[in-house]
Parts: sequence; structure tokens; C-alpha cells
Amino acid sequence: MNNADIVLVEDNHHDIEMIIDSFGDFKKKPIVMTFRDGAEALNYFFNPEDDGSAFHADHMPKLILLDLKLPKIDGLEVLRRLKTNERTKLIPVAIFSSSNDDMDKHQAYSLGANSYIVKPMDTDTFYRIVTEIGSYWLITNAAIRDDQ
Repeated sequence: MNNADIVLVEDNHHDIEMIIDSFGDFKKKPIVMTFRDGAEALNYFFNPEDDGSAFHADHMPKLILLDLKLPKIDGLEVLRRLKTNERTKLIPVAIFSSSNDDMDKHQAYSLGANSYIVKPMDTDTFYRIVTEIGSYWLITNAAIRDDQ
């Protein structure tokens, strides 16, 4: 049984390492489940054996940190599927992308993204931003519990 606090959908190995390292100083280090493409993420949340709409995961994360430019199924399609399913639509999804394109931002928010953060190029800023994201969504934000 997986009790991930954060589901990270990211294909860049370096970014994955930096994101996970950013949570290292937390008093209670979050459990991060990582998927390297959109298809893996959707297979975690939805049963691929049926029509792809039945909820499959055994635990609701407190946050999904989602890149847009992913192999197999892009981040916008993953977001659309998550936000149109009754079981997953309330899970906060923060887009964490290198794209600063207004069209990507507009589409992400139109599909129900809870936040859109452009990945900083500077390593120190990257770590600071990810730490702030984790602090907000894991500590400050009042999340909906699984049993409701």
C-alpha cells in the first residue's frame, strides 16, 4: 500500500533529484512517488484494465506536482483526466514546468490546475521554490482526508 504525500510526474532525472532533495530539511520528510511519463501516472490513479475511469490508487496524495512536457501522455491530458474524475478532481495539482507560455498557463488553469509555477533556472531558487511549494501544500494547506 502506498501512502505518498506527493505524486511527482516528471521526466527529467536531474529535476526529480533536486525536487526530492528540496524536501530533505522538512521535520517530517514527505513520501514522494515519482512517475516518468503521463501514462505511468494515469495508470497509478486509474485502472488501465477498464475504460480508464475507475479509481485505482490506494491513497490520495496531498499534492500532485506535474510537469507539462511529458513522454507518452502530456501533462495537460493528465491534468484533464484527473480533474474530470469524481475521485481525483479535488487533489491539488501544481503545474511545475519550464514553460512560461501564456497559452500553457491558460490551458492549465482552464483544466483545473491549482497552481502554475515556472521552473527557475537558478539552482538555489529552484530549491527555495520547491521547499515553499512543499511547505504550503503539505503543512499550511488544509487538505481533504482520504476517508471523507
